[in-house]
Amino acid sequence: MPAFTTTDGTRLAYHLRGTGEPLAALPGGPMRASAYLGDLGGLTTHRRLALLDLRATGDSAEPADPATCRCDRMAEDVEAWRAHLGLERMDLLAHSAGAALAMLYAARHPHRIRRLVLVTPNPRALGLRTTPRERLAAAELRRGEPWFADAFPAFRAWLTEDAAFDDAMLPFFHGRWDDTARAHTDAELDQTNDAAAEHYFADGAFTPDTTRPALAALPAPVLVYAGEVDGGPTPDLARRTASAFGHAELAVQPGAAHYPWLDDPEYFRARVLAFLDRPVSALP
Repeated sequence: MPAFTTTDGTRLAYHLRGTGEPLAALPGGPMRASAYLGDLGGLTTHRRLALLDLRATGDSAEPADPATCRCDRMAEDVEAWRAHLGLERMDLLAHSAGAALAMLYAARHPHRIRRLVLVTPNPRALGLRTTPRERLAAAELRRGEPWFADAFPAFRAWLTEDAAFDDAMLPFFHGRWDDTARAHTDAELDQTNDAAAEHYFADGAFTPDTTRPALAALPAPVLVYAGEVDGGPTPDLARRTASAFGHAELAVQPGAAHYPWLDDPEYFRARVLAFLDRPVSALP
């Protein structure tokens, strides 16, 4: 598989899938191997996906210093990857916690971004976070589903009483709790480096006072993509995230949660491609 070496000597792997113009993708988790992104709802039929395994995840090496797994410190990994791919400017897609990394990268290297797609983004780089009340309100939207009665008390305890994560809560992260969603969650444990994840959001990773002005001046068009029933981010928080950029639009996928390409692949693919395929000059 293709790989490159970062400035501190860590070997990072990435995976190429599909054909067409390149679309670089950063995974979330945090620190989950990029395998969970799959073909992103069939984008591989239109784009050549380059899926990065962040340091200490998937097929990438463990760094000599685990603290380099902090989100801001990995921004230069993304720049080294761009140069390795030979792209003057790149279309970049990032999911969830990976969106925080993408925001920091865009703030540092604004002229290396051609288009930016942030899928159900974690906006901590902007100093924004979903509150427990917002998450619980989003969860209430699922009250009519058969698993809700078992899942909601565990979810509420996790958010308000610092209880341990309970697998009964997993349906809240998917718009459709079906066999595809179950297989996706079953793979998460083996795909995630929990020790590295402890460093990702460590103190000092974010400086919103400097990131916000940089992203407001970002010349590239941005698509912030939310799920209608997702609790993190909620559509309202995604809207506030989009407002931080100078040239952004918001898309909210009906019935989707945190993994919209699984909930309705056709809808996701069509909406993302509508953004990616427009000439940059025609985008807001």
